[in-house]
Amino acid sequence: MSERLHVGIAGSGSIALGTAALLSDYGHETMLWSLSGVGTNGLETGILAEGALERHFKVGIAKSAKELVDNNEVIIIARPAFSHKTAMDELAPHIHKNQQVIISSHASLGAVYLTQLLKRRGTSIPITAWGTTIITGRRQKQKRVQINTIRNSVDLCTVPEEYSECAQLACEKLFGKRFTPRKGLLAISLSNLNPQNHLGIALGNITRMERGEVWSQGQNVTPSIGRFLEKLDCERLSIAKALQLKVKTIFEHFHLSFHVPIASVSEMNQRMHAKGNGGTGPPTINTRYVIEDVPYGLQLTVELGRLVKRTAVLHEAGIKIFSAMYDRDFSKENELLKALNLECHSLESLQHAARTGLLH
Repeated sequence: MSERLHVGIAGSGSIALGTAALLSDYGHETMLWSLSGVGTNGLETGILAEGALERHFKVGIAKSAKELVDNNEVIIIARPAFSHKTAMDELAPHIHKNQQVIISSHASLGAVYLTQLLKRRGTSIPITAWGTTIITGRRQKQKRVQINTIRNSVDLCTVPEEYSECAQLACEKLFGKRFTPRKGLLAISLSNLNPQNHLGIALGNITRMERGEVWSQGQNVTPSIGRFLEKLDCERLSIAKALQLKVKTIFEHFHLSFHVPIASVSEMNQRMHAKGNGGTGPPTINTRYVIEDVPYGLQLTVELGRLVKRTAVLHEAGIKIFSAMYDRDFSKENELLKALNLECHSLESLQHAARTGLLH
């Protein structure tokens, strides 16, 4: 790889634009691809990043998955989890052996799905799964993105595992030394705290979302919501312990991501709000906090809990409550887990796939 890398980003939303801004800040060239083409309209004239990173930068625009792959050494998938399968189906036929794919952030064993797509073509490349996004933010108007924070620490792992060292070096060349290696994809899946945190935040503020209010997210993680998030975290940590996996706690997550001292979850969020990086909550119920995180985040945690006999009661209740509120069955909406036929595989098979990317 050259010193200045060419990075293709599959996505055009908040995380894609924020990630492109950070890559630009590190001196790399970026290209965006939107599946529909709508999200990239007008971006070729430049994008303005504000907040934790302020700069005006240029991006290339790819009109197809093939154009994105053909013109870049590294591909980052930075789309909502519910469109990961579609993006992978489009990208996989064009990926070649000298490339690397990063999934930001990884959900529902998507790295396994992509590894198996590539194997059918006789191709094996490093596929790196991030436990969370490297930035948080929100796309504002057509050509602006508000970056709330740049994370100091991002968990990652790579499949097949023999590529781990070179893949981590590539991530560090792109974004600096901010990555913590974890032991396999199950650890990465359980390192993503967004689904559990968004469950509590959205459930506690659903009427604000439904009314389209403008509201502070950090400020509204009140003591009651904070305690709920802490109890959800206990379920996740219990599952990780049963799998003998080391993952960060919710307290470490807020400390490392938002640069506040460790305290109760509510107190940490109040500090974030006071600092101005507590974020703005979703102004609609059609938000990734529910549409993406419930089926593609909470559902996998529940399935892993069942496999290790650590029932995630609160996670499962959250899925049922949101399914009732939205009048749809979120437990049936995970296209990645359907494609992998997860219910047909044993825990040992999943643990093998977490290292190799391949299910038995």
